[in-house]
Amino acid sequence: MVKAKVQYVCNACGGSSPKWQGQCPHCNSWNSLQETAVETRGSRFQGLAAASQLLPLEQVEAQDVPRRPTGIGEFDRVLGGGLVEGGVVLLGGDPGIGKSTLLLQALSAVADQMRVVYVSGEESAQQVALRAKRLALPSKGIQLLAEIQLERILATLEAHKPHLAVIDSIQTVYSDSLNSAPGSVAQVRECSAQLTRYAKQSGTTLVLVGHVTKEGALAGPRVLEHIVDTVLYFEGDTHSSFRLVRAFKNRFGAVNELGVFAMTERGLRGVSNPSALFLSGHAEPVAGSCVLVTQEGTRPLLVEVQALVDDAHALNPKRLANGMEQNRLALLLAVLHRHTGLALFDQDVFLNAVGGVRISEPAADLAILLAVVSSYKNKPLRDKLVVFGEVGLAGEIRPVQRGQERLREAAKLGFTHAIVPAANAPKQAIEGMTVLSIARLEQALQHAFD
Repeated sequence: MVKAKVQYVCNACGGSSPKWQGQCPHCNSWNSLQETAVETRGSRFQGLAAASQLLPLEQVEAQDVPRRPTGIGEFDRVLGGGLVEGGVVLLGGDPGIGKSTLLLQALSAVADQMRVVYVSGEESAQQVALRAKRLALPSKGIQLLAEIQLERILATLEAHKPHLAVIDSIQTVYSDSLNSAPGSVAQVRECSAQLTRYAKQSGTTLVLVGHVTKEGALAGPRVLEHIVDTVLYFEGDTHSSFRLVRAFKNRFGAVNELGVFAMTERGLRGVSNPSALFLSGHAEPVAGSCVLVTQEGTRPLLVEVQALVDDAHALNPKRLANGMEQNRLALLLAVLHRHTGLALFDQDVFLNAVGGVRISEPAADLAILLAVVSSYKNKPLRDKLVVFGEVGLAGEIRPVQRGQERLREAAKLGFTHAIVPAANAPKQAIEGMTVLSIARLEQALQHAFD
């Protein structure tokens, strides 16, 4: 027998190499090359859209993309208002986080308005029906297909012509034109391209469920994220009842949108006031706690930032940040020492964002430093205080985007004092709130305490 030729394909960039290497020669990723069989190339490749003549851009009429709401408000928010005809959505998340539950709820909500198909490659039809029964979902109108062969799935979709189809999951689908196993780089790349091509040509909205690696990234080739229109990540601790759906890419809406859900016995339920999840609700002010107004897409969120400063019992003081960047914490502590004279080189500093939310924007700098100083002095900040602002290396407080919306959200939740950058000072007074605009870190420390 002739030995099958193999090559090594990078699951990060899709580049190939004739032999295995520890580092991908194309993108320099480590331990990302996987063995796969060399596939015969045929004429199965086509463009995602029909060929057309060359047109001047100014003659092309731009039209708004119509939306199809799913009936789940938080899910529609992340999608940018709803589903788009011919759009392809990739939903990733840890096992058991609730991806299949959310999509089954969405299909049940729109089944009476459009034709929907649920393709299950991981569960049998009986298991899907049992989940729908457990969640007390009306299953009328949902067409179910338990299949993993790509050609049969495409044939069924072309015959039924649904408005919305869910593939759960893309890692289980395989094509007969390839010899590699389901879930391999070649299979995921080929199956996703064929399904996306079908969605663009037929106008069917397609939702692909993707697995994630232990690092939290979507499994499979990077081209999987490039080819789809929207990439959503399901986040949250399986031991907690709260789930976050975050958009990292959206060709039809804003990125970094956040949807907040609560896992109940009847499935996922949208949380109308997510700020309440990320506030501890202390009976009285405590040291080391500061409330930040962060921005997730178009939604302002109030998050409690907690800090604990304690004497170090080792030669190297610890710097731990949960939900925030640890290197950013070290930088801010250096700024604090340089411009206020407060040295914490002999102190352990621990930082935590309440509720398991992840904060990546620099607007959290001021809240982090005020929480650290409050814990070090064992003195609480003034009651009903919210802050936001980026701290520069020179000790200046830099402005952030959407400052007015942040302040209005804080006032709506009953906060009466705010410390903001000078450039974010409101032009008109906000009812029930006293806003103090500052330009330097030293000023913030002077006014943050009673």
